[in-house]
Amino acid sequence: MADVLPLVEARLRTALGEPDARAAVTFLGTDRIEVLRFTDGDVVRYATLGMSAQPMADPTAVLADPVKGPRAELVLSVRHGIADTDKVLRPLAVLAASPQVEGVIVAPGASLDVGAPLWPGAPFTSVLVAESGGLVEDLELDAPADPVRFLPLLPMTANEAAWKRVHGAQALQERWLTHGTDLRDPLRKSVPLD
Repeated sequence: MADVLPLVEARLRTALGEPDARAAVTFLGTDRIEVLRFTDGDVVRYATLGMSAQPMADPTAVLADPVKGPRAELVLSVRHGIADTDKVLRPLAVLAASPQVEGVIVAPGASLDVGAPLWPGAPFTSVLVAESGGLVEDLELDAPADPVRFLPLLPMTANEAAWKRVHGAQALQERWLTHGTDLRDPLRKSVPLD
């Protein structure tokens, strides 16, 4: 099968425009992960490139299938100029490498935690993985390969992450919607949870 990363990058450019910056991170024993930055007015978007090179494998499988299995890239959108969000590059690369390093399958509804603020002064150490298909359309690949899904990441405060573990992703998203939470605000406070 042809390398999917040029196709993935082309899809990102079609949806988000030309990246104005990119950085690469390589972790021991993993493929290189790049993070591309796209600026659109007062919103900056960070998209991973490299997570979809291999399908995510079920950690209980004896052998990983080199073609079949879910593929994804991560997309984070935040307001520009409020915080030093460019420091999110390494945490994003860590999250994108987690399928290779930890054998996890990243899917909508999952929580991912980096154990430290996503950027300096950020009230978030974790993100909620949202449904694909909105900002960047899924990229269909030749059968039998699964499509590449571009999964939005929604930063969560520690209280929101704990509440989500009890009540579920859908309930947290409904609470954000009910309270008109600006999920792109890099310094936002936790949504009321009582």
